[in-house]
Amino acid sequence: MRKLVAGKLHGIYVTEANLNYHGSITLDPDHCEAAGILPMEFVEIWNKNSGARISTYVILGERGSRCCILNGAAARTCQPGDQVIICNSVYLDESRIPDLKPTVLTFDDNNHIRDRLTYSVEVDERGKYTFSILDEEDRRQPVPLSVAGT
Repeated sequence: MRKLVAGKLHGIYVTEANLNYHGSITLDPDHCEAAGILPMEFVEIWNKNSGARISTYVILGERGSRCCILNGAAARTCQPGDQVIICNSVYLDESRIPDLKPTVLTFDDNNHIRDRLTYSVEVDERGKYTFSILDEEDRRQPVPLSVAGT
């Protein structure tokens, strides 16, 4: 079994850090449903501003609020206005990787969904994996690459 990305909220902005709440991250149910993130599911959170990386579970906030609230100890890792990446995962047999099509949402600075992308892994005619990022119309998007010397 392999641990793989199942869904991702990429670049969502923290709206509140509540040290006195009893833990977790509070998210808008609309965002969770669109990315396939379940209530009480454990997620990884990566702070793009500080580099902090934590794991906690999801609770649902008010629908339509666009909230992203770090609670309890997690509140120490993020401040309102920080951009974070929230990722859930799934364990799959390697043979099923091409069946997995994770949804990746990107956000504007008011936590409105900007892009709905899909990660796609296929197996080519030589039996090698290929990776694509697809937009809502299934058009391939550029995969960021860094080539030494360019």
